[in-house]
Amino acid sequence: MQHVTETSPTLPAGRVEVLPRAIASVAARAALETEGVAGLAPAPGPPPGPLSRDDPRRSVEIQLHGAGLVLEVYILVAYGAPIAAVAEAVQERVRAALHRALGQPPAAVRVRVQGLR
Repeated sequence: MQHVTETSPTLPAGRVEVLPRAIASVAARAALETEGVAGLAPAPGPPPGPLSRDDPRRSVEIQLHGAGLVLEVYILVAYGAPIAAVAEAVQERVRAALHRALGQPPAAVRVRVQGLR
């Protein structure tokens, strides 16, 4: 009786790339789900290319530094809500959401309150 050994083909090592739009979408959704956030605000300056009005990259800037991802999230706070507490909550929620989505937390999440609504 012969012994048959099954082999599987060796696959080349792959690469997973998460695009900025996906990262911005995760961050924007996390920010919008935070109590006291009235909406997202556009980042100052010209948008990075032609973006639709609802594209999350209008409100989330992403930079890659040696330490990792650094995000700037631009929000509007609901009138009457405690601004500092809302900003801190957004920071934590965005950090946690990105940690779940990417497997590691960003190096920094900076929340920029652009106004009240």
